[in-house]
Amino acid sequence: MCAGAIVLARIALVVFGTPDPLRGGAVSVFNILDHPQLNHHPTLISGILEPRCRELLQEFFRNRRTPDASTGGPGATSLP
Repeated sequence: MCAGAIVLARIALVVFGTPDPLRGGAVSVFNILDHPQLNHHPTLISGILEPRCRELLQEFFRNRRTPDASTGGPGATSLP
């Protein structure tokens, strides 16, 4: 949905930290932002602080999958 909105809004530059090769719309099996039939193709810059971004995402979802002992629900995470 985000990639579609980027194309429709004709955003010129997209900068992100780490790709999601399985589900991402920018650099993945979809490649929406570089699809040849679309009329807008933004410039992509990826890999900005990639190790830290990957770590933050992995920590966030790891905590979401870990039950919180006090409530029995998903664990909370604190992002810096």
